[in-house]
Amino acid sequence: MVSEIGLGCMSFGGFYGATTEAESHATLAAALDHGIDFLDTANVYGLGISETVMGTFLKGNASQFTIATKAGIWRDKEHGNRGFNNRPDHLRGELEGSLRRLGIDHVDLFYVHRRDREIEIEDVMETLLSLKAEGKIGGIGFSEIAPASLRRAVAVGPVDAVQSEYSLWSRQPDLGMVQTCRDLGVTLVAYSPLARGMVSSVTPDPSRFLDKDFRKNNPRFIEPNFSFNLPYAKAFQAYAQDHGTTATALALAWCLARAEHIIPIPGTRSADHIAECAAATDLTITPDMMAEIEQILPAGWAHGDRYSQAQWNGPEGYC
Repeated sequence: MVSEIGLGCMSFGGFYGATTEAESHATLAAALDHGIDFLDTANVYGLGISETVMGTFLKGNASQFTIATKAGIWRDKEHGNRGFNNRPDHLRGELEGSLRRLGIDHVDLFYVHRRDREIEIEDVMETLLSLKAEGKIGGIGFSEIAPASLRRAVAVGPVDAVQSEYSLWSRQPDLGMVQTCRDLGVTLVAYSPLARGMVSSVTPDPSRFLDKDFRKNNPRFIEPNFSFNLPYAKAFQAYAQDHGTTATALALAWCLARAEHIIPIPGTRSADHIAECAAATDLTITPDMMAEIEQILPAGWAHGDRYSQAQWNGPEGYC
């Protein structure tokens, strides 16, 4: 069992701009203060920086958290290239590196970050089951796979979680993944549940994005798409304010209300933002409110694809 809201730690690696170890540590401390005990990171977040700063916070004691990390993507730091490798020696080696950076000898949940299409998922499951039998990982997960792939994996052994982008503007999992996870007893971990800030309390300003900010080249934040999306975001903020809450808390509460097996993991590098995220667990959304939100942000409202052509490399399609 973990907290209803988790914490995505990608921003600790500078994905949305520079940060410091002190800021990351303050965010982790705030998460504990507000009862958030599920942390999600990966070996490629800052090429190990996210795991390293988490490790210096944990100091070898991870008992207060449930920690998930991922492997399967390789990056060329010099040229910026990336690819996918799910071979046993690669996954094992990357897991060992993650454990060293985190300063622990076991991780609670280990995801295959992206599928290597040259290796059948059944063979990948055998690798993961071996790591589990050795006590190096507690649970098995996959990120951005299709429902059909999940069914193949579960036929080999238990899968504990699937991580997919899921929010008020990215609702592809409603076309099969939410249902498949429910049917198979798998947790759906929703990353970017605040639509990369678009359905949060502070609307992003693309003119202020740093060069390293992922959103700088993301279609939904590039004109004319951003100008089409902005009125929707403002309307949602106003609706949240009218109901005595914030857009951040309401967007996360919407995720929780969609299904009991969904855990949203908003990412932040701000300790102040943690309290706003945690407030979602105390927010009750009525059926009438869900219907009203659907009117404000109907399925498919977002202009622009969720990834650019280059960014699309990796996720499995299923519709």
